[in-house]
Amino acid sequence: MSESHFPGKTVVITGGGGFFGSCATQRFLSLGCNVCCLDISDSALANVPDHERLLKIAANVTDEKGVKVALDECVERFGAVDLLWNNAGYQGAISQTLTYPVEDFSRVMSINVTGMFVVLQACARLMKDGSAIVNTASVAALRCTPAMVAYASSKAAVIAMTNVCAKDLAASGIRVNAVSPALIGPGMMWDRQNELHAACDSPFFANDAETVAKNKIGGVPMKRLGSVEEVVDAVEFLLSNKSSYITGTNMVVDGGMAAGLK
Repeated sequence: MSESHFPGKTVVITGGGGFFGSCATQRFLSLGCNVCCLDISDSALANVPDHERLLKIAANVTDEKGVKVALDECVERFGAVDLLWNNAGYQGAISQTLTYPVEDFSRVMSINVTGMFVVLQACARLMKDGSAIVNTASVAALRCTPAMVAYASSKAAVIAMTNVCAKDLAASGIRVNAVSPALIGPGMMWDRQNELHAACDSPFFANDAETVAKNKIGGVPMKRLGSVEEVVDAVEFLLSNKSSYITGTNMVVDGGMAAGLK
C-alpha cells in the first residue's frame, strides 16, 4: 500500500485507548501522520505511549460541546483534520431480549449511534476535499447476533449512517466508509465475550465458554480468528488514496478474509 497519502495528514481516532485504537495510533504515527487520540478519560489513554506527533484528549463522544473543544485543540496543534477513524463504542449487556435492560439499551445507542454522529459531523465540518472517514460497525449488525440486541441494532444504524453520510458528503469530496470486525482475538475481550455468551442461557450458545469459542470459529470461512492488526489494515486502506474510488462501503474483516459489501 502506498504511504504517500499519509505523511503530514492529521487523523482523529476515537476510542483511542482501546485495543483497536491504540494499535491504530501506533500504525498511523508510523505512517507519518499527526494523531489526535480521543477516549473517555485520561486513564483510558494512559497506555498509549507519548509521541511528538500525538495529541491525547479525554472527551466524551456524546458531548457535542466537548467534542468541538477537543477538535479545536487538534486543529490548533496540527492545523487540520484530514482523516477520522470513528471507533469509540460500547458493547453493552449480553442478555436475551426479554431480560435486556432498557437503560443499557439506551446507553449503547447513545454512545454507538449518537456519539458516532456527533464526532462525524464535527470532523466533517473541518474537513476539506480529499478527506476520509471510517466508522466502526460490526458483523453483529449483519448476522443479528443473539443476546446482543442493543449492540447489533446500534451497529446496523452505523451502517445506515455511513451510507447516508457518504451520499451527503460526496459533493464536498469527503469519503465515508465503515469497517465491520467479526471474531477478533485472541485476548481478554474475546475470552470475556465467550464467557458472557455461555452464561446468557440462549439456545444459540453452548453453556461453556470453550465450546462457544470452538463453535464460533467453526463458522468462520478460514477457521480462525481475525486480528486487531487486520482490522487496522482495513481502516488504513479505506483512509488511504488507494481507496479513493470507494465510498458508502462496509468492509467486513472476518477471520482474515475481507469482503466489500455495497
